[in-house]
Amino acid sequence: MPFTRLHTIIARIALGVLLIGFAPVAVHAAGILTLQKQAPFAKDVAVPEAVKKECDLENKIPDYVRINAEGNFDKVVLIDSASAGTPGKALAMKITGLMGKGGGAWSGPKQITIEGTLWDNGKVAGSFLATRFSGGGAFGGYKGTCAILNRCAKELGEDVAKWLTQPSMNARLGDAR
Repeated sequence: MPFTRLHTIIARIALGVLLIGFAPVAVHAAGILTLQKQAPFAKDVAVPEAVKKECDLENKIPDYVRINAEGNFDKVVLIDSASAGTPGKALAMKITGLMGKGGGAWSGPKQITIEGTLWDNGKVAGSFLATRFSGGGAFGGYKGTCAILNRCAKELGEDVAKWLTQPSMNARLGDAR
């Protein structure tokens, strides 16, 4: 029996149906995520005054997490302080490491390290250490320190949002792996 055009169409449809069964499924964490709206610098972190005043990393990091996590939760709520006493899923983060001398890429690579704890109805549901490095990328010599640190903060936001879909204890994210 010759292979007809009808056979080709049927074979393609069957292959398509088979492949759909193997397609990645989007993870939807559902529910509400309560996120601490600031990631403060840990007390022992040396932060150049210009970075503290001009880069706004304490607010940008949680905001990047929020932006990237919104598709995985019904709602993301920002609050002043997240803790085990916060109902539902609550995430608190702090900046535990920073390399960010002024002078943009000319003064060396930039780096941000953060730690975070996720609670689910008062119980620790996950924790992480995340680091991102950047030398500024293409034309890095023409970017300022805050622009390079912002790139790190943005990547950390993506890393943490991805981790939130499947949180684990003592996870190492980004360049901390």
